[in-house]
Amino acid sequence: MSNAKQIDQLLEGFLKRGLPGCGLKVVQYGNTLYEGYFGVTDIDTKTPVTKDTLFRQASMSKIPLYTVMMMLYERGKFLLTDPIGDYLPEWKTSTRYDRHPNGYVDIVPTSRPINIRDVMSMKCGLPYCNSAAPTHDLVMTGMQECMQPLWEKGSYTLKEHLSAMSKAPLACDPGTHWIYGFSSELAAGIIEAVCDKPVNDVFKEMLFDPLGMKDTAAIFPDEQTKNRLVTLYAKDLDGNLVPGPDFFDKKHLPGKENEAGWARLYSSVEDYSRLLQMLACGGVYDGTRLMSSTTIDLMRTNGLTREQLLDFPDKGYGYGLGFRTVIDPAAGDLNGSIGAFGWTGGFGSWCEADPAEGLSIVYMHNLIPNDEQYYHPRVRTASYGLL
Repeated sequence: MSNAKQIDQLLEGFLKRGLPGCGLKVVQYGNTLYEGYFGVTDIDTKTPVTKDTLFRQASMSKIPLYTVMMMLYERGKFLLTDPIGDYLPEWKTSTRYDRHPNGYVDIVPTSRPINIRDVMSMKCGLPYCNSAAPTHDLVMTGMQECMQPLWEKGSYTLKEHLSAMSKAPLACDPGTHWIYGFSSELAAGIIEAVCDKPVNDVFKEMLFDPLGMKDTAAIFPDEQTKNRLVTLYAKDLDGNLVPGPDFFDKKHLPGKENEAGWARLYSSVEDYSRLLQMLACGGVYDGTRLMSSTTIDLMRTNGLTREQLLDFPDKGYGYGLGFRTVIDPAAGDLNGSIGAFGWTGGFGSWCEADPAEGLSIVYMHNLIPNDEQYYHPRVRTASYGLL
């Protein structure tokens, strides 16, 4: 069993290892088991990390995204079997690469259209394509060709992004392989089509406002909020902290040039814990029900076949509808419950909700590379040790 003092020592050790700052909150059935903030938001100003500190979420933006998708699902806005072309007309049909034993490659129609379940389970057949860097990967090259006009334009909307990418051949037939990537952009587009408003407005109305998540958004409302964001650092070859790229931070600034559907939410540990605690407690937060516990059960049920699990990188986990979910604690050396679910962000944020225990764990730091293989398992193990 761990205690608060021991977790304090663990997070203090993270700073000695090179983190500028971090924060962790562990809640069970509305009761805070642990909350701690360590280090600084900026090594020059030495501003301390507090519960009001904001962190870039990167791919942890997907948890609000897929939660809202499932809230719309349980309101009858769509079925998981619906072709996405019903909502995004340019995606009514798709093609894929067909590789022959002799090395030739054809482009052929897919066996069926992409459906919403494919999008929710990362089986749409397209990875991410965020760079024009030269590559020998055929799928990536095709995506780059589709994106080149938009990159040359300099800025683009989510609708333009989806329209351009609809012409890219898929890596495989929809539903056959787990491939992390473009599914999330498609999900955001479906939300906009169903709700007839920008996806970030839907997040605010359906999730952030009801949960009181006042510090979670995509765009900074003012300079004061911007100044609460931790500085992004990267480690150089000698292990020293140097300023990280400012590309992602520009996407938090107001302006039409920043409307593309990037995974770019910012949040605080305190704010994000509200969302995870709602998911851990069957859709209820602070006495208010936002969604059904049975919908959450569907979200956290593994949907990968034995063959598709070979595509998935995390031992002991499968993948449900937008979330990694524990299926074999022994295989992953995981001391939590089967069905606990969550995700991670590329700058170092991590979370997990465990409905069997009513437990939510939210941890955040921002660093490139994030070194998650060291930090996240230790946070997870120690947090469950509080039970």
